[in-house]
Amino acid sequence: MISHTPEVQDINSFSRFEFLKETYGIIWAFIPIFTPVLGITIGVLVIVWLEREISAGIQQRIGPEYAGPLGVLQALADGAKLLFKENLFPSRGETRLFSIGPSIAVISILVSYSVVPFGSHLVLVDLNIGVFLWIAISSIAPIGLLMSGYGSNNKYSFLGGLRAAAQSISYEIPLTLCVLSISLRAIR
Repeated sequence: MISHTPEVQDINSFSRFEFLKETYGIIWAFIPIFTPVLGITIGVLVIVWLEREISAGIQQRIGPEYAGPLGVLQALADGAKLLFKENLFPSRGETRLFSIGPSIAVISILVSYSVVPFGSHLVLVDLNIGVFLWIAISSIAPIGLLMSGYGSNNKYSFLGGLRAAAQSISYEIPLTLCVLSISLRAIR
């Protein structure tokens, strides 16, 4: 698991214990992945806070001010509230389809990042057809949307699932054409 880069060798040279070298290598391998994720998460929290404050100012009302100083922790409080909400399932619907659908949509997107290289030595799967595998795996997400809409046993939810799946599929054709043109240009 430890790649022989100068950074990992520097970290391992500071280690006095032999069993910690593998741990330092694993931690160092995940730092380039989690650094952008942490930055994006903090950026989204700041943007949500700014949006609430600015919209409160435009509407001449008091913005979020109860969670933390000046309402900075309001987004975290909303996230914690969502974690503890009750799961509701339709009484007449197919509960397995209804609950598995969002999981399939999210898992297909997360698995599609297995072919994305995060660095020179941080490639989970190195394939010649990695770009096309990325498109193929991310194309599974609309199936999860259809499953959720159909599993609710409600015609409006089913139509909403069909609409969301149609929108997801409609952007995949231009995306595939763009990726193909870039791939053909890179081959030459």
